[in-house]
Amino acid sequence: MKLSIIIPVYLTEHTLDRCVRSVLDQDIPEMEVILIDDGSPDRCPQLCDRWAEEDERIRIIHKQNGGLSDARNAGIKLATGNYITFIDSDDYLESHTYQPLMEHLEQCPDIDILEYPIYVHYGAPNQHKMFFESGITYHDMEAYWLEGRAYQHTYACNKIFRKRLFDDISFPVGRLFEDVYTLPHLLIKAKVIQTSSEGLYYYCSNNEGITQTADGHALRMLLQPHVEMINHILHRDNKDFQTYYLHVLNIQMDVYELTGDTPILPFLPVNSAFFNGVQKIKSIALNKMGVRNICKLNKLIHKIWRSH
Repeated sequence: MKLSIIIPVYLTEHTLDRCVRSVLDQDIPEMEVILIDDGSPDRCPQLCDRWAEEDERIRIIHKQNGGLSDARNAGIKLATGNYITFIDSDDYLESHTYQPLMEHLEQCPDIDILEYPIYVHYGAPNQHKMFFESGITYHDMEAYWLEGRAYQHTYACNKIFRKRLFDDISFPVGRLFEDVYTLPHLLIKAKVIQTSSEGLYYYCSNNEGITQTADGHALRMLLQPHVEMINHILHRDNKDFQTYYLHVLNIQMDVYELTGDTPILPFLPVNSAFFNGVQKIKSIALNKMGVRNICKLNKLIHKIWRSH
């Protein structure tokens, strides 16, 4: 039941110690911590070496800079645990997070992915906790993606994965929002996905992070995997799917406003009876105007609003 904890490290000399300490303080008997120095130009390489000297559970990779996905992939190749998880080096864990999760995985060895609570954008005005009820189990990707609204929490960091899920899957190098690309592929291979109310991951606010600075190019990368999911899902006449479709429509409208690119989201009619308020108005407008025209209207409204 060994757990491999992969921590990519880049330009986080002021938060790395907090991150590593929160991991080493986890009270689980079998774990390895893999620090991937992704060519960091600050003091991170020296800090990684110091931690490796202090604790034999830590393994180090020093490599040329290749980005978050490349660093994670390097850690996956080195990992020897039955299970694997990821932490960003500017984040940290609540005490006693991994123990109940690993004990549960030992009691329920059929679970392939176990998701636990996360504090999103911790330290920012829009911070919020995402809690999950223990024991909610999904046996197929569509149920977890739609009913569980996994598309709103695709984070790799608040999940423990069976390592063999990554045997032929890696994070896409050079792409932003890499978790949105990767999770659906893992879900296809996973037979059992479960949520837990135990533990807490602190996803700390970063003003320079991609979610705070995303431009049209970045949002285009976010949109693409969601459109692929829309095209993949067969059962489309239920509220869960149509709620997801409107979620992706919002991303498409943002991409069009920032780039002017021809929309790639296919038009699908939405049952406005499922919705209230703004969502209802948006669904009615979509049915009458189509994707391209509603994108144009959204851009015009924002232009007028900004001019006042």
